Amino acid sequence: QVQLVESGGGLVQPGGSLRLSCLVSGNRFSINRMAWYRQAPGKERDLVATVTSGGSTNYADSVKGRFTISRDGTKKTVYLQMNSLKPEDTAVYYCQITTWNSSTYWGQGTQVTVSS
Repeated sequence: QVQLVESGGGLVQPGGSLRLSCLVSGNRFSINRMAWYRQAPGKERDLVATVTSGGSTNYADSVKGRFTISRDGTKKTVYLQMNSLKPEDTAVYYCQITTWNSSTYWGQGTQVTVSS
């Protein structure tokens, strides 16, 4: 059974930083893409950042220059370093993976709140 476990969320003041982690276990097929999404109250779930198996990254315009997605060498953990946080970054952040057989899996989400 594939499991994605996120951690690192919390309450931070505007301008602060947080680092989210997502540990993947139980997948039989290699991971093609790892991604972070977020969903603010009353809004749709939006793509924040992606990293492919080849190391290519992509970011939503709203987080470019502030967020950095990375993964460890085993490709079992994906990170999201979030700097210069703004109140509008407040959301539940979800980790997602897509395997080479096109299966998609989600984590349970971790709350990030940016407030003074």
